[in-house]
Amino acid sequence: MNNDRAIIIGTGLKKDSLVEIKESLVELEDLVFAAGGEVVGSFVQVLEKYNAATLLGTGKVEEVKELVSDTEAQLVVIDHELSGVQSRNLEQAWQCRVLDRTQLILDIFALRAKTYEGKLQVELAQLMDQLPRMRGGWLGSLSRQGGGIGTRGPGETALEIDRRRARERVKIIKNKLEQVRSHREQHRSQRKKNQVPSFALIGYTNAGKSTLLNKLTNANVFVKAQAFATLDPTTRKLHLEGFGHVLLTDTVGFIRKLPTHLIEAFKATLEESGDADVLVHVIDLSNDQMEKQIQTVQDLIDELGWNEKPIIYVYNKVDAASPERQFKVKYHPKVFISAMTGEGIAKFKDMLRETLHSLTQEVELFIPKDQEQIIYEIGRTSKITSQEPNSRGVVCRVKMTDSELHKWSHYLIND
Repeated sequence: MNNDRAIIIGTGLKKDSLVEIKESLVELEDLVFAAGGEVVGSFVQVLEKYNAATLLGTGKVEEVKELVSDTEAQLVVIDHELSGVQSRNLEQAWQCRVLDRTQLILDIFALRAKTYEGKLQVELAQLMDQLPRMRGGWLGSLSRQGGGIGTRGPGETALEIDRRRARERVKIIKNKLEQVRSHREQHRSQRKKNQVPSFALIGYTNAGKSTLLNKLTNANVFVKAQAFATLDPTTRKLHLEGFGHVLLTDTVGFIRKLPTHLIEAFKATLEESGDADVLVHVIDLSNDQMEKQIQTVQDLIDELGWNEKPIIYVYNKVDAASPERQFKVKYHPKVFISAMTGEGIAKFKDMLRETLHSLTQEVELFIPKDQEQIIYEIGRTSKITSQEPNSRGVVCRVKMTDSELHKWSHYLIND
């Protein structure tokens, strides 16, 4: 992969927070690194209003042009959405490739996509992003020939189609993803039929979700200290004492300014998390932007309609954070862990059990004498609080989740 030399630019209006503009620019540098690039220069410009032709002021355009020449940069990334016209004008002025934050994120996704579904989702997101830019800026073509960051994606054939054929391609991909979605739904229905409780690991990108999944289940999921190291969802079994096997799903991380069409394209993948019984919000305790990262994830939970689900807040990387940071957390129920060293993992498992118990109700089951062997099976996944034998069988008081209750409903004693 090309090690592109890149210049990054943060921009905003005078009414915006300069601190947030700079924080977002730092994150943009991490994204460039994740895409395989090297940042050789950066700028921040605060404007009264954006320039319709170039977004930036004319003086800043000239300043960047000089730095591109001095550093021999092949790429400029702007931390703001660009129109097709703005992209074309800036590329002509600077004589190099120009991307905005959304295009960079999509490029990282194209780099990470390994599965058939992942590649389809990335292609759909890229096409949905490119279509509105084509007017005037793309000269009727999706073609961006060359190599390096911003050129990966749907493939040469798709990049050369016109707007009409691009829309046709979007329809084809959506139909294929609908088939994938239907297939996933069948798998989830089967899991529900088998009454297996499920947890979804969610959180900001690079918070340590995949490392946690590996620690708990020996999943061997790819781990790297970069944004969006995980793209395709992974589900593994975890044995919880008192509940038997539960399912843990790891999927793509969130980030601020996450493109809406990316969420749309990855709907089938995100449903894996949305369908879980409990959300596990993994948080990087060592990150200075922790609170803002938490808020970004909370906002997306609301946007995706997951706010009715139970949430466990897992503050990860406790080994890399100063002890006083633990006193700054405000979300509950919480647990402090290090997925890397294993610290706090036992407490985390206890919390998983406690959360499942909180979703239970106490019921009475009558087990006939000739079927008493199933009491042991019930006890493996539910808590039996009492047993009262009689001449016909055993009356058991049991704390069960709704799914377990459905499984053993045949033995339920009606009031």
